[in-house]
Amino acid sequence: MTTIGVLDLQGATIEHIQQLEGLGVDALLVKKPEQLQQIDGLIIPGGESTAIGKMMKRYDFIEPIQQFASLGKPIFGTCAGLVLLAKDLGGAEDSHLNLMDISIQRNGFGRQRDSFEIDLSIKGIDQPVPAVFIRAPYIESVGNNVDVLATHDDKIVAAKQNNLLVSSFHPELTDDCRFLQLFINMVESKLQSQ
Repeated sequence: MTTIGVLDLQGATIEHIQQLEGLGVDALLVKKPEQLQQIDGLIIPGGESTAIGKMMKRYDFIEPIQQFASLGKPIFGTCAGLVLLAKDLGGAEDSHLNLMDISIQRNGFGRQRDSFEIDLSIKGIDQPVPAVFIRAPYIESVGNNVDVLATHDDKIVAAKQNNLLVSSFHPELTDDCRFLQLFINMVESKLQSQ
């Protein structure tokens, strides 16, 4: 059985767990670095990226997550998770995990009051997907090996690089699980190749 963990330091964890379980996947709240050994894929949820970054340092998650990624195990970062995976935070601060070859703009779509929901066309999914943007970052630029999956207002809002998947939006806040299913497919594909 596929097991996907959700980093449980701060942010929207329960919604991810419920969606994973609804799709027939074993889900685990990851509170300690050693739990990474029990999972096949990891979701870094939305929340406050600076707070999650500090907690990752405090509880020694940085190197174990980098090691997890180096093994080719899939990681999905939503909203704050996107910020945490990026190599370049637009000069605002040092990167956290420094894993994905993207440069981002934090809170690129505005503050909390500027939150919105749209139907978003995503590469690899037939029909548009409802996407909720809350104080969302966007990707300003990508490296050569990064595949852009979706844009909104000429801004990149979803991308994939090898075993890393990111979205500016919160797929866990809608009833549509197709974007999450893309990640599950990545995890299952990795398991089948072992």
